[in-house]
Amino acid sequence: MLDIRRFRHEPDEVRRALARRGKDEYPAAVVEVQALDEERRTIVTEVNDLKAERNETSKKIGDIKRGGGDAQELIDAMRVLGERIAGLDDRVRANEARVEEILLSVPNLPLEEVPEGGEDANEVVMVWEKPRDFSFDPKPHWELGEALDILDLPRGSKISGSGFPVLKGAGARLQRGLINFFLDVHTGEHGYHELRVPYMVTRETLTGTGQLPKFADESYQTERDDLWLIPTAEVPVTNLHRDEILNGSDLPVRYTAYSPCFRREAGAAGKDTRGLLRVHQFDKVELVRYERPHRSREALEELTREAETLLERLGLHYRRLLLATGDLGFSSAMTYDLEVWAPGVQKWLEVSSCSTFSDYQARRANLRFRPAPGEKPEFVHTLNGSALALPRVVAALLETYQEGDGSVVVPEVLRPYVGLDRLSAPA
Repeated sequence: MLDIRRFRHEPDEVRRALARRGKDEYPAAVVEVQALDEERRTIVTEVNDLKAERNETSKKIGDIKRGGGDAQELIDAMRVLGERIAGLDDRVRANEARVEEILLSVPNLPLEEVPEGGEDANEVVMVWEKPRDFSFDPKPHWELGEALDILDLPRGSKISGSGFPVLKGAGARLQRGLINFFLDVHTGEHGYHELRVPYMVTRETLTGTGQLPKFADESYQTERDDLWLIPTAEVPVTNLHRDEILNGSDLPVRYTAYSPCFRREAGAAGKDTRGLLRVHQFDKVELVRYERPHRSREALEELTREAETLLERLGLHYRRLLLATGDLGFSSAMTYDLEVWAPGVQKWLEVSSCSTFSDYQARRANLRFRPAPGEKPEFVHTLNGSALALPRVVAALLETYQEGDGSVVVPEVLRPYVGLDRLSAPA
């Protein structure tokens, strides 16, 4: 969440930054927070004065009693005063609860370099290599997968409903190989520490990273235990050190984790829903960083390059997009999306989203560090990125490396993981 002191001291700047997101309710929230905060401080001043009066009167009552006098009138007055203080304390609590409710519903402020506008204002920062030239019409991955007997969409739909594909045989091995390849690169070359995290988390954990309360309808919940299936490993990994104070010498912290991801809303009805393009459950390898504030912007470039490295080694034609304010995630201050070209469907497919959240998530999760011994704790800056998200990588690989006979060449870097150099239809 945003620092309430910014609402007090920089309200115009906060309103301007929120207005760049293109939604009227966000700047209006600044006005309400200002009013509530001013009211709270006025009430707290009054309560403190009344409590000071009560303390002084209590001393007088004690003196009167010790002298054998009658202090009943003052005692009665203090009872009335106590009820007044209790009523004001209730108003303060209600005020604070409302302020917290608003702050949890207000998104992060975009960095100045983020372009303003909607999806059409996203900027293509770079494009890597060129798309492959085909001497035949490339097929979409679902046709290839069915012919190769590695993808079973009908049976996935039968057991779980639409949006739950089944990978079979070499398809399952290909996905497992990709996950291991990603993790090996991140842990062996990029300096990340691997975690294996729970796939169900508490309400507090989802609130810490910004999924709740905003995106409750898009999440899967187990109502009996109030546990939630994770939409990404970002959620448990970012919350790993919630309510802790790290040593400055521990930063940066770099974690990577594989997990399945569960998302109730898998895209607009009827839009890009075939095959592996939009699903309710998918696998992903995630990168999470805790950084000192002055390094978070530089760290975003590093993290994005770490994701791009994987695409380049896989030989996939991709591009990097800088997302505009209207397309920016709720908690993000700046985001790069990586999209691969899928020649069979003739579409760019998002396979990674790399973001810096400044101190927005850290304030929600109370994630702090002490810059040096004896110094006051500060909030870390958090970052995360998909590196990479399956199964669109699988879709792009199948479509990019398909041959005219229907077989699919396995990229050389994956062959040690998959144990095959080519996927072919069963005899």
